[in-house]
Amino acid sequence: MATSNSNPLVQWYETRVGTSSTADEALGYWVFVLGVITGVVGIGLILVSGVESTERGAGAMLAAIALLLLLIGPVIRLPLRRAATLLSYLGAVFCLLAVSWFFVAYPDGFGTQFDGQEVEIIGLYGLGVLAIAAGGIFTPLMVSPREEQEAAEARAAEAERERDAAIEEAKQQATEAAEERREREALEAELQRIEDSQSQFELFTDKGGKHRWRLRHRNRNVIADSAQGYASRQKAQQGLSAVKRDVVGAGVVDLDKIEDVEVTEPDEGVEADAPEFVETAESKATFETYEDNEGKHRWRLLHDNGNIIAASGEGYTAPGSRDDAVERVRQYVQSADYLKLDPSAFELYRDSAGQYRWRLLHKNGNILADSGQGYASRQKARQGIDSVQSNVGDDSKAEFETYEDNGGDYRWRLVHNNGNIIADGGEGYASKSGAEDAVVRVREYAPESHVLDVGSAAFEVYEDAAGEWRWQLRHRNGNLMANSGEGYASRTGAEDGIHSVKHNGPNADVE
Repeated sequence: MATSNSNPLVQWYETRVGTSSTADEALGYWVFVLGVITGVVGIGLILVSGVESTERGAGAMLAAIALLLLLIGPVIRLPLRRAATLLSYLGAVFCLLAVSWFFVAYPDGFGTQFDGQEVEIIGLYGLGVLAIAAGGIFTPLMVSPREEQEAAEARAAEAERERDAAIEEAKQQATEAAEERREREALEAELQRIEDSQSQFELFTDKGGKHRWRLRHRNRNVIADSAQGYASRQKAQQGLSAVKRDVVGAGVVDLDKIEDVEVTEPDEGVEADAPEFVETAESKATFETYEDNEGKHRWRLLHDNGNIIAASGEGYTAPGSRDDAVERVRQYVQSADYLKLDPSAFELYRDSAGQYRWRLLHKNGNILADSGQGYASRQKARQGIDSVQSNVGDDSKAEFETYEDNGGDYRWRLVHNNGNIIADGGEGYASKSGAEDAVVRVREYAPESHVLDVGSAAFEVYEDAAGEWRWQLRHRNGNLMANSGEGYASRTGAEDGIHSVKHNGPNADVE
């Protein structure tokens, strides 16, 4: 692990020699260098000075200190045990005492006071050198590695406990996964039953020019209606969508048990002029299959008047895949809502694995961001959207990161302070600036975007770069199933195109 230090000597060491792994590594290096310099100076003084001169005494002292520094420097650099380090430091103290003793005795010119002290001074210095050598070399070799062995055994025992706990947890997770799989299969069966409805919603304009909706069973009975008129078809569509979203979990209140509530009886009769059920209505369009110039298999929905009212969102490598796509469009197109992106909105949906996800859509049809992960409940997904909207600003608890993935594309993600990724771009960009521009767009649009609930599929109406209005049918898994094939001069024209596809698509023949 690299150290961070403002000391210029440490910085020079890390620049010229290498990154220090401990705080004392650079210190030991410079102590060793100082020992070399001191030794050169000391030996030089001895060579140029006279016998028994002060200069020669100083040279001898410097040479002795140099040997001490040369020995203690590597010891400081080594990651030794505390006992070995203390023993080496004790030896250094002995050496310094011997040098000090020599400094006191030498000025007498090796006279009477110095007689007989040579052995003690040299012996004390030698004892210090031996202690340094023992601390740096011999002690690590002689000390029993019992502590390391005990620590290794403790780590092994802990690893075994963690392994057993992981095995038990894996078994528990497997049991829970099997239970969740059974619940998901039951839920999918229930959802399929709900999707195979025996009724249909109808949008119409009444005699007063108001837009209304009604829910009519295939036996032609009206089982629900809007009860009020709307000023525009869009408002009626929004009211219809609200009913579809809230009806499944709505509770039941017995008004007969509540006082002061006036109950009006609904008209349960059959309207004489009610149209036939859509499934039996004759289609005025035909699915036309063909192979494009690149050898891809495509389809388009051709009206009897010659207009292309829908086209495949992509090409397919095999005719069978194309035919499956046509069947999916026929299955989903009638019940699909259409989303208003003004200029952007969060799309909340449930994927094929039963998890809830979201994505941020722009009115031009581009996906600006997505959740990156699935949530166990719709509420958790809504909380994820709230977290993104509150944290895309500068003063937030999350930060945007741009990075290069393994494929060489640049991506972005929004990382919370707790380390969780709460949003990502969902796609790669050719340059870092492209990813940064995407972040700017998310910062701009996310805070004010409203949330749209999506069923199995939804129509998205958007304005392209040329100023024309288009629509595309997107499955809840994010795949584009169909598009308008052509642009419209107004949003109303695109919405009329959607209604034409809804009316003609389910029962159109395939050629």
